[in-house]
Amino acid sequence: MVVASGFAPAFAAGKTFYWISHGAPTDPVWTYFLAGAKQWESDTGNTVNTSFHSGDVPSHQEAVRAAIAAKADGIVTSSPDPGSLVAVVKEARDAGIPVINMNTPDPTVNFNAYVGMDLQKAGAAWAQYLVDKKLVKEGDFVWMPVEVPGATYGVQEEEGIASVFKPLNITWEVTDTTLDQAEIITRMSDYLTANRAKIKAIIGLGDLVTGSVKRAFDQVGIKAGEIPAVGWGNSQDTTQEVMDGYVNAAMWQDPQATSYVSLSLAAMAAAKVPPGFNVYVGTLYEKDNAKIYHDIMGAK
Repeated sequence: MVVASGFAPAFAAGKTFYWISHGAPTDPVWTYFLAGAKQWESDTGNTVNTSFHSGDVPSHQEAVRAAIAAKADGIVTSSPDPGSLVAVVKEARDAGIPVINMNTPDPTVNFNAYVGMDLQKAGAAWAQYLVDKKLVKEGDFVWMPVEVPGATYGVQEEEGIASVFKPLNITWEVTDTTLDQAEIITRMSDYLTANRAKIKAIIGLGDLVTGSVKRAFDQVGIKAGEIPAVGWGNSQDTTQEVMDGYVNAAMWQDPQATSYVSLSLAAMAAAKVPPGFNVYVGTLYEKDNAKIYHDIMGAK
């Protein structure tokens, strides 16, 4: 009770926060991030203005500036591209508006705090899983489809993967699949058809691509488990793939909690209680516990 009363000013109704995503509203994982933001809004009685920018950096930057112009009490934002928010976050901080970074970290930006995955560690975890389970070996080739080439999340994940694969002389290729679900399946199927013989494993560098593994495999006649696959696991498409054996292991990044905690930190900072820490999330799950996350997402 003492803790609750102590934090009451930070969560008092009447404040306005901006929640800004580089993701696409059609991306399954971002529906869960959004659900967390809406739950926080409902629980606290504050207003949360949300927007998606589908990897459009200028649009994302303009959204931050719009929040500044509106004198937001706080801003929660992902990072669309390394270094892209340096100037606008400085503008917000200079205006006395706290900015919490969620989902995609960028140490070049002066955020108040970060909530989300350590993406380099996530990449390293996928690569190490494939090595430890003896699913890849020295000299093998791994395919890494990603929705948005060059985006923060894929760049940092690839850095973590490289830290494991390079010493083993394991090679890889990152390919573009876009943010359109139908186009993703087409591009993944085409790549599998052209390169099936050399692909020893797949790492999906985004939820849309990992969640499309079964559809692509079925389209080109690859059986479940024939090519090992790991990647993100924040959609029921992927949890089902893990349970059915199409994906060996997937990463759950607590999307609802990430938004909820990020907005809580923004409110705390707005009440002049500086966070002074980051919050890291993430769990790699396999077939035996995939249903836990499947049910969590089904309950949203």
